[in-house]
Amino acid sequence: MAHILLLHTGGTLGMQHEPLEPGAYAAALVESLPEFSGFAQIESRIVCNLDSSDIGPETWVLLAETIAAERERYDAFLIVHGTDTMAYTASALAFALQGLDRPVILTGAQRPLGALRTDARRNLADAIELATMDVPEVGICFDGLLLRGCRATKTNTRSYHAFDSPGCQPLAQLGVDISLASHIRRPLVPFHLLARFDPRVVVIQVSPGMNPKLFEPWLERQEELRGIVLVAFGVGTVPSLHRPVAPFIRRAVDAGIEVIAANHSAGLVNLSLYENSQVLADAGAVAGGQMLVEAAVCKLMHALGNFPEVDERRRYLRWNIAGEME
Repeated sequence: MAHILLLHTGGTLGMQHEPLEPGAYAAALVESLPEFSGFAQIESRIVCNLDSSDIGPETWVLLAETIAAERERYDAFLIVHGTDTMAYTASALAFALQGLDRPVILTGAQRPLGALRTDARRNLADAIELATMDVPEVGICFDGLLLRGCRATKTNTRSYHAFDSPGCQPLAQLGVDISLASHIRRPLVPFHLLARFDPRVVVIQVSPGMNPKLFEPWLERQEELRGIVLVAFGVGTVPSLHRPVAPFIRRAVDAGIEVIAANHSAGLVNLSLYENSQVLADAGAVAGGQMLVEAAVCKLMHALGNFPEVDERRRYLRWNIAGEME
């Protein structure tokens, strides 16, 4: 029988009342699901009880350290988490738990566990069963799918199908049977914890007509800004004729600010493909491959927190750590 540690962080699944707020019964979450007692040995621990909009690097570190400390005692870890920032936490853990050799599965719900027509019970049941299987990745279990955590994004606030992973097939599909995918990753290095994140990162989404001069004052505040995730068009193109973006990126890089170009849809960021993308590479931006915004933010925070040397940090940003770039 698998030994699973359930880590509760809050979120809609354990909320009650209107407006929704963290519920006191979250502490008894496992006890509310007695049908799983013969399937897996589940212990629970409350890490925090927060709306997920309040979860960030401090909680990521706490979760990663807890998993590392308890890794020898449990076969898998199940994290109950709010949906709004679940993909960020999943990405952060994928980078912090290097050489992961057992499942770390995040799940939650669009409706609370105590609500009529809730999706919470199914998501929990699916996540618990997946936690007993050979899936040594950080994943998000939602609406009958297990998605790679560092390739997932929340795409719908009003549907039970709340998450997708553009360009990356699910790790598992749960119907009458459970179908595991062939691209599940296996650890290539011994497990080790690398749980430092520098939160001094901002996201800039390029839009038609955007004036980069609006961001110039940021370059003078290096103690408050160390990284920029630039969400460009398509494969990484930016305006170059009117209000060009590349000169601002060049000044940012020269000021010691790391810049990574990310995507907001399925596809590969390739800064060498077009003239209007090559200008970003020439300015010193790093191409983010297939990383979506959530993964790019977390990886940049992780790189800044662990690799003070520029060359080493850039090698890390270009390295496919947990399947985020393939």
